[in-house]
Amino acid sequence: MAQIFETHRDPFTISTDPARLDMNAVHNFLTRSYWAGTRPREYTDAAFANSLVFGIYEGCHQIGMARVVTDTIIVAYLCDVFIHEDFRGHGLGKWLMQTVLEHPDLKFVRRWLLTTNDAHGFYKQFGFEQLPEVEKWMQRLHPFPGE
Repeated sequence: MAQIFETHRDPFTISTDPARLDMNAVHNFLTRSYWAGTRPREYTDAAFANSLVFGIYEGCHQIGMARVVTDTIIVAYLCDVFIHEDFRGHGLGKWLMQTVLEHPDLKFVRRWLLTTNDAHGFYKQFGFEQLPEVEKWMQRLHPFPGE
């Protein structure tokens, strides 16, 4: 997954180039999200350094992103997906999801996972569905400091 991938839809670009990420903008958005509001900045930085991140940009300005934690074959966990409020409603989220799912390193992943409180309808259009036999799934949750 070392090769940088980019696609364009004027004036927007989706890129996996980690050098383009504006971690200040990312952290600012994530602190306002329900899923990462208490995540310390250093944890976000480390998580992003160890993930495949798709940034979406208007020119040089970061307006959204999606992060994938994966082995590229068996499982991929989609997380930290957002489009800045000022750019929603223009199909950018759909374009971002299509780009992620069609990425050459991810297009054969067997099992995609994600969690969401309120975007089930959005993700269903990309083939996501409720987990069957949810009672089989388990987690081990380690709280962030101060939680």
